[in-house]
This record gives sequence, C-alpha cells and structure tokens, in this order.
Amino acid sequence: MRYALISDIHANLPALDAVLRDIRTRDVDAIYHLGDLVGYAPWPNEVVERIASEHIPGVAGNYDSTVATDYKHCGCRYEDAKQEELSHLSYAWTRQHVSPQTKTFLAALPFRIDIRPLGGHTAGPTVTLVHGNHALNTVYVGADRSDDFLAKMGASLGARVGDVVAFGHTHVPWQRIVGGVVFLNTGSVGRPKDRDPRAGYFLLDVGEDGGGSELVRVEYDVEAAASAIADSELPNELADFLRAGGAS
Repeated sequence: MRYALISDIHANLPALDAVLRDIRTRDVDAIYHLGDLVGYAPWPNEVVERIASEHIPGVAGNYDSTVATDYKHCGCRYEDAKQEELSHLSYAWTRQHVSPQTKTFLAALPFRIDIRPLGGHTAGPTVTLVHGNHALNTVYVGADRSDDFLAKMGASLGARVGDVVAFGHTHVPWQRIVGGVVFLNTGSVGRPKDRDPRAGYFLLDVGEDGGGSELVRVEYDVEAAASAIADSELPNELADFLRAGGAS
C-alpha cells in the first residue's frame, strides 16, 4: 500500500492544491492528513472544504482543536517574543473568520488514526498517525529528540517492530528508525520551516516485504499566497515567512 501523508497545511490553499495535483500523478492508494488545517494564512474555510470534498481523513492538530474549542491560545511554541505576538494575532484572526461548519469539522477530527495496510486479520504492520506525540498534539517531536524519547513514544502508542509512527507539528521533515519502528515527521504543506518554501509531503510504502518513504517537495505560487496574506488583515510578517521557507 502506498499512502500520501500531508500535514500542517495551515490555511494555505494554493500549497494544498499543488500538493493534491502532484499526488494525483502518482500511484497512491490513500491520502491522510496529520492536522493543523488552519492558521497563519487566509483560507481556513476553503482548506477545510477541500479536505472534506476530497474525503481525506486525518487527525486533529493543535491549531484545529484549539480553534474548535475556542481555547485561549493555539498551543504553539514561540522562537521569540515577536513570533509569539504574530502567533496570537494569527490565532485571533482565524477564530474570527472560521465558519460554524469549519469549527464543527475541526471538532470532529480524531486524536490518532491507526492504519493496518495488510488488514486487521493479520499481524502485519500498523501505521499510526498523530500530530504531536502520543499524549498531546502540542508536543514538538523534532529531529533533536533522543532515541530514548522516541522509544518511549512508540511504546506508549503500542508500536512494534515494523510499525510506522507518523506525525507533524514541527514543519521540518525528518525520519529515523528506533528499535525497528520508523518515526516519520511529515514536514509541512503550507508553512515549511526548513528554509525551503516549497510545499512538502511524504509518500509511504508499506507491504509484506517492508516498505520505504520518500519526501516530495512541490513548487507552488508562493508569491500568490504571500500576497493574499498581505492583502488580508493578517500580519505581513507571515507573508515574509512563507517566502523564506521559515528562515529568520
């Protein structure tokens, strides 16, 4: 089975549409999203409508669950005081502009999804999808996390040798095998932070004889997305962030 794993779209409709066009050119059995459909860009309702119309299942990111529940903040981590200010402004704008239908959709997203590519009648591998870690969708699992941290995360999710644990939230793609379990951070479709402004997603192959994964980067009209942010009431710095691929 081949899956396309997309994450952290963050209301960037041009990036999402470019990724979906790219996925359609590939032999993919299913698409899953790993959360954070909204925030930071001016198309929260349109992105949710697209995900719903394409029947793409997925999990709740921190931005999704906090917007859905009108929480006091988005549960984001801030690099500095300026980023914290921008995050609060983005969160306030998003809460003001999401429709009731969008909030209902976000509220219904599950915390985790377990996929059994070979069917539940065999002892084959499980692919587990979360946004952050096993306990909270606000926990950042970056490449700096130790093998011990990942092993404990895998154990808490019930992962065994041959399984895959996929997550997002950091906006930086990476992967590592610890104790026979593949840990895969899918990066970001709509707001990369690895100094590459292109949209990113992962192709994941899982079969009886093992599998593999591939990071795919997709060109899209970054300037159009940035201009739309600048034309909205969102802070212009969020447009610059897109152009730079998250570089400060």
